[in-house]
Amino acid sequence: MPIHIKDNISYYSFPIFEEYNLIHGVFMRRGGCSLEPWDSLNLATSVGDSRAAVIENRRRITEILKLEDNSIYDVWQVHSNRVISTDQPRGLDIPHLKADAIITGNPDVTLLMLFADCVPIMFYDPEKDVAAIAHAGWQGTVNGVVIETVKKLQTIFGTDPKNLIVCIGPSIRVDHYEVGQDVEKEIKNSFIETEEIIIKQDGKIFLDLQNANRFLLKQYGVKNIFISKICTACNAQDWFSHRAENGKTGRFAVVMTVHKRKDNEYEN
Repeated sequence: MPIHIKDNISYYSFPIFEEYNLIHGVFMRRGGCSLEPWDSLNLATSVGDSRAAVIENRRRITEILKLEDNSIYDVWQVHSNRVISTDQPRGLDIPHLKADAIITGNPDVTLLMLFADCVPIMFYDPEKDVAAIAHAGWQGTVNGVVIETVKKLQTIFGTDPKNLIVCIGPSIRVDHYEVGQDVEKEIKNSFIETEEIIIKQDGKIFLDLQNANRFLLKQYGVKNIFISKICTACNAQDWFSHRAENGKTGRFAVVMTVHKRKDNEYEN
C-alpha cells in the first residue's frame, strides 16, 4: 500500500483503486488536533473527544483529498449487518442512522467509516461505478456484513460479484486477536470451514478476522480481493487500536468515493 503524506497527515491507498483514479484513503492517526488519548487524527465523538476537534479533523481529511467537507456520509456503527445506500451526504445536524456498511454511486458523496481494530472492507464495481465500505468486527463477520453489502450492490445497482474489487485494510491480525470460547462457538456455527480462521496455540484461541471475511467474499463469488496485511495492534503508533490501548483511544477514518482524479498522481 503506498503511503501519502501532506501537512503531517499520512494515509494509505490501494494500487488497484489508484488504477481507476478513485479518490480514497485509509488515514493514520497523526496530523489531527485531538488531544490524548485520542491523539491526534481521531474521527469519533463517541470515544469522549470533543465535537469541535472531530469536525476539524474531518475538514483536514477532505482538504487533503480535495473533496468538499460537506460531502461526507457516515453512520453510527453498531456491529450489525445493516447496509445503507445513499445518494446524499449526511449534514452535521442530521442524526446518524445505525449501520455497518454504506454504499454510493454518487461522485459528490464521500463515504467515511471509523476503525480501531475491526476490519475495513472497501468495495468498488468498475462496471457500475459504485463504491462501498463495510465495518466488520467479529459480530459483523459472523452476521455476514460483507455478504449483505454485496447483496445490496446486486439489488440496487445490478453488480455482478465477479466484477467487484475488494480491498481489506489495516485491522487487528490473528496473533493479537485472542477470543473466548463463546466467540469460537459463534464462528463455528457460521462457517463451513474454520481451520484457517480459528487458530489455537498454547491453550489460547485466536481469530483471523481478515481471512474470515476473505473466505465469505470468495464463497459468494468475489474474485478480486486484496489484503493490506497491516496489524493495528502491532502498530499502535500509526493506527488507533482498541486492544493495544486498552479501549482508551480514537478511531481512524477510511474514506472512499467514486470521484475520479484528473490524473493518477497523489500529492506527497
